[in-house]
Amino acid sequence: MDFSYSEEQQMLQSSVSKFIAQDYDWDSRQKVVKSEAAFSADHWKLFADLGWLTVPFKEEDGGLGGSAVDLIVVMEEFGRGLLIEPFLANTVLAGTAISEAGSEDQKATLIGGVMDGSLQLALAYAETQSRYNLANVLTSAENQGDQLVINGHKSVVLNGDSADKLVVAVRTSGEQYDREGISLVLVDADAEGVKRKSYVTVDGQCAADVWFENVSVPASNVLGEAGAALDVLETVIDRASLAICAEAVGAMEVALHKTVEYTKIRKQFGVTISTFQALQHRMARMFMETQQAKSILIMAAMEMDRLDGKAPKALSAAKSRIGKAARLVGQESVQIHGGVAVTDELDVGHYFKRLTTIQFLFGSTDYHTERFASL
Repeated sequence: MDFSYSEEQQMLQSSVSKFIAQDYDWDSRQKVVKSEAAFSADHWKLFADLGWLTVPFKEEDGGLGGSAVDLIVVMEEFGRGLLIEPFLANTVLAGTAISEAGSEDQKATLIGGVMDGSLQLALAYAETQSRYNLANVLTSAENQGDQLVINGHKSVVLNGDSADKLVVAVRTSGEQYDREGISLVLVDADAEGVKRKSYVTVDGQCAADVWFENVSVPASNVLGEAGAALDVLETVIDRASLAICAEAVGAMEVALHKTVEYTKIRKQFGVTISTFQALQHRMARMFMETQQAKSILIMAAMEMDRLDGKAPKALSAAKSRIGKAARLVGQESVQIHGGVAVTDELDVGHYFKRLTTIQFLFGSTDYHTERFASL
């Protein structure tokens, strides 16, 4: 079987790779991280101009095609650069939710703005008590005539502070753990009753906690069928999980490369530590884990494309395996570098932080191992 990328995918990969190498060096990234801005507006405009923001969307929505393999091509390169721009939060999470659940009018209004870079979105689905159970929703939306009144709290909303509009998972009927009764509602981020508290996460990304107090929105703002959004939400989170698995593979490859290169210049007892057999064995294992992670990533992407985006068992297998590899590669890269790796100035520690975050984002390694077994 031929696992090589198509000519178009190779061109896409080359385009993103050149940007990371030439315009997204470590110092440039750190300036943005330490600035008041959540991300670089110039970079975001460039993403739109180059067509990268169309990658997650289907052709009928005006996108590149929505292929899972196309998505991992982009995300793997973004992982190499530790990208902080909200491609995952805006286009993959919120954008996919609208593409999967929205009406034709809603998609025509919103997706174009995402693809041309003029609209920032965020998916607000997680709550403090929900853990990884997407059905555990307490944020409520009560029907009052032609309006919905929303009350509740959403936590760790990626891109939440920069978003113009929020796609909010709410409970319109049923009890806390019921699979039925969950809806996705579009809410203006600056609507009366919406309160946001933003912060920078440990890996340099921006997120926010969002509170809704008697927030009134038109009932027409519901995406898709009211009370039947959980299947859509599961599809969206699985797609986002695949995206961060690809990001992890890119980050692991860089962490491995930097570790190997460091051992060639670091000396102990008058010789470079790359000659130490124990370290050679550890780096060989890092290499094997990275290659296995890449293999299972490609398998999961191909399965998602084959099964129209619904391949939970393949996805959980990839998330579990890549989570274990990310932990080993991240920890070994720090340990082999020594104390210098945990300084803010060296990038290796930041790759470790992102790899650690990915292990728990959208379901931990243990969660996906159990999910794979149950499926």
